[in-house]
Amino acid sequence: MPLTAPVRPTEGGRRAPVLGMRRRRALLPWALLVPPLGVIGLLLLFPILRIGWLSFRDFKLRNLVSGESDFIGLDNYAMLLTDPYLWRVVLVNTVVFAAVAVLTTVVLGTLVALLLANLKPVTRVVVVSCIMVAWAMPAVSGTYVWIWIFDVDQGIVAQSLKALGVIEPAGYNWFADRFWFYAIVTLNIVHSGFPFVAVTVLAGLLTVPGELHEAARIDGAGAWKRFWHVTFPTLRPVFAVVTVLSTIWDFKVFAQIYLMPGGDVGGSQMLNLGVWAYVRSFGQNDFGTGSAIAAMLTLLLLGVTVLYLRAMFREDELR
Repeated sequence: MPLTAPVRPTEGGRRAPVLGMRRRRALLPWALLVPPLGVIGLLLLFPILRIGWLSFRDFKLRNLVSGESDFIGLDNYAMLLTDPYLWRVVLVNTVVFAAVAVLTTVVLGTLVALLLANLKPVTRVVVVSCIMVAWAMPAVSGTYVWIWIFDVDQGIVAQSLKALGVIEPAGYNWFADRFWFYAIVTLNIVHSGFPFVAVTVLAGLLTVPGELHEAARIDGAGAWKRFWHVTFPTLRPVFAVVTVLSTIWDFKVFAQIYLMPGGDVGGSQMLNLGVWAYVRSFGQNDFGTGSAIAAMLTLLLLGVTVLYLRAMFREDELR
């Protein structure tokens, strides 16, 4: 009996249903992503577009009531960019404070993570639970704690310095001085931010093979060289994530500055871009200019993040 070649299914046979099933399986993840992406677009994309639209218009309280506004193009941006207050006060406060806060948070969080990595499991769980309380504390509550600590009359710092004779009995208003104001804000931000860095870096440290450190120790490398040449290159993506997130959070700090005495006064020496945008919008009822400030802050954040990520990836390519 002669052998015959097997008959392949035609397009009208079984092949068409199989291909259709494969297409449906390929489209299933995208179909599941559509609802959350729609919610994200509604909650995030629409406000961003709305702010961009307002930044090109003369929109004040009267326009909020009437619902009509005049298109003025780039006038809001031109006015801001030619305002000395932006360059001498607000931008300096925003960039310098964020740089110091991010550096201090990442360094302190990394040191705490190295300490936790050398603790026994039970002790580590206890310490991590304690430091996470600082991260879980609401920004408003944490800010008022620091205000109380540095209170002019009844604060712990004032009482201690008075007892030592460092300051006069009348006390010293730390919040009236630009340097000390942002020093207190930095303490607040670092105190609430380092637990996230510590726990994230700790998770990375526990994945570093012990053989690498042992080989470096045999080669005579000290603790600093082992960290810089073994741990840091291995955890470079982890440090990139915590640095970028800390940068975004610290550039747009609001409550920790606005709630401080003097941090909500327009024209003061204490405002950053985020608080300035709020004061111009809701304090002075200039929503067009406030939206332009918010748009500038967004562009600044995007620029800093892109530059940092490009620098990180370029170093990886050079290696």
